[in-house]
Amino acid sequence: MAKLRSEVSENLKWDLTGIFKNDEEFKSLLKTVEQKIDFSKYEGKLGDEKALLDCLKYMDEIDYDLEKVSVYAFMKKDLDTRDSVANALNAMVETVYVKYAQAVSFITPELTSLSEEYLKGVIANPDFKDYDYSIKCILDKKPHVLSRESENLLALGGQVFGGFHDIFTMIDNADMTFPEIEVKGEKIKLSHGAYSLALQSDDRELREKAFKAYYSSYIAHINTIAATYIGNVNKDVFLSRARKYDSCLSQALSAEDVNPAVYENLLESINDALPLVHRYVKDRKDVLGVDELHMYDIYTPLVENADIKLDYEDAFKLVKEGLAPLGEDYANLLQRAHDERWIDVEETEGKRSGAYSVCVYALEHPFVLLNYQPTSHDVFTIAHELGHSMHSYKSDRAQAKAKADYKIFVAEVASTVNEVLLLKHLLKKTEDKKLKKYLLSYYMDMIRTTAFRQTMFAEFEFIAHDAAEKGQPLTKDWLNEQYLSLNKKYYGNDIVSDSEIAYEWARIPHFYRGFYVYKYATGIISAISIAERIYNEGEKAVEDYFKFLSSGGSDSPVELLKLAGVELTKKDAFKSAMKSFEDALTEFENL
Repeated sequence: MAKLRSEVSENLKWDLTGIFKNDEEFKSLLKTVEQKIDFSKYEGKLGDEKALLDCLKYMDEIDYDLEKVSVYAFMKKDLDTRDSVANALNAMVETVYVKYAQAVSFITPELTSLSEEYLKGVIANPDFKDYDYSIKCILDKKPHVLSRESENLLALGGQVFGGFHDIFTMIDNADMTFPEIEVKGEKIKLSHGAYSLALQSDDRELREKAFKAYYSSYIAHINTIAATYIGNVNKDVFLSRARKYDSCLSQALSAEDVNPAVYENLLESINDALPLVHRYVKDRKDVLGVDELHMYDIYTPLVENADIKLDYEDAFKLVKEGLAPLGEDYANLLQRAHDERWIDVEETEGKRSGAYSVCVYALEHPFVLLNYQPTSHDVFTIAHELGHSMHSYKSDRAQAKAKADYKIFVAEVASTVNEVLLLKHLLKKTEDKKLKKYLLSYYMDMIRTTAFRQTMFAEFEFIAHDAAEKGQPLTKDWLNEQYLSLNKKYYGNDIVSDSEIAYEWARIPHFYRGFYVYKYATGIISAISIAERIYNEGEKAVEDYFKFLSSGGSDSPVELLKLAGVELTKKDAFKSAMKSFEDALTEFENL
């Protein structure tokens, strides 16, 4: 049972007084920020360099304080989601954010209407060094910006275009009902969470019944879900053509300034490595000792009762040990996070579930939310969230505000580097054969689910959009056929691709954010490549990695990864990650 917040030691709770001493101080700054939101004097004048620079600096000034009040409000709310006062503070910030968004909405359209010559001159002007990359991105999108009338029409359609995601969310979370199953005389009501737990159970009857019952609900709703997804794909096609992109993929990648070669390399490299997954699947079948391996057998642990059960203090020490290859300065930062109450550790009544890291440019340091339990997963979560925090900390200190935020494309790199380094440390440290097998299987499953499975999703997205762009009508049966074919290709012949798995695409919410899932795969591939280089090359690799951590959003994320030795436009990083998977697989087999 979760504790009361008053029962938790002060050293395990956030200290928010470093942001605001009290709510009144928060309200005072929020009021000041709201009164300052007026950009009317800049509208229509961005063709003058002085006016443009003043406008951008004024945006930074307001952003600086607005982010500060925002993080304070939502962190207070997350500590007790039932707290009506904290919820009211959060609502106040959201109101001001809407006002701010409306006030600055003219800036990007006005900039894109200016001449290419003027924008290139701005980029070359040293006075704009803090903003040169963001203006370069605007310049790159200039060929895809339409007339004012057309842009207004597309803007009016924004709510409609987002409707497909909203419809699926309502189907999946509000309207979808799951049947009750009975296993060994016990009745279990399925839900998304209960299904996930069931697939990890060592009770095969439970796994099978849960799998079939869970998918029966999606099969019952497949006509509606298929119509929703097909509408979403057609929307993507419409918008890419309206904005004169070559394809939906080109439009999606341009949003984060990612070279299309990265997507191509991902699909090609993962497809080349599929024999490793097939080998893993055969090993799983042998370890589980089943005549036939089914899709509902793919998540159950291969090694039971080998969990790392540590209290928080010991877990934190272990994480520090595992991250020792990153050097003394990094270790000192970790210790500061522990000692200066950057981390809210324990689960308490009303506290938001899960874990996250948040960093705001105006603040002295990041904050981490945990709900720590003595499990292996939660030990790795400490390392993961502190990876996010150190990335933000270093970027904020090295970059101007306009260049500090890194793109989502690289958001999971630093967190996953920490997980891989910790895992390698544990494998080297332990003499326990069972624990070593557990850690290897943990690592293999991390790669299988994030690199291979997310790439399968990415390939499905590409197939669906490519067909729609070529004028082929999409149907539920065609989508099922494509997905089932991919599942067989990715998992191989040593597993039964149950008929229900053809419907798995219908339950993936990320498919309503076109070409998003591939970033999970490129993220873990980049992280593994960096971690392997740190282990093999030591100090020079760490030095390069810190250059990346300090680069924020100062350039294309693909270019910034090169600072850490990762070139995703080539295949070396992909090969390094797959070699790491193969090494773990071989060691597991030898054990």
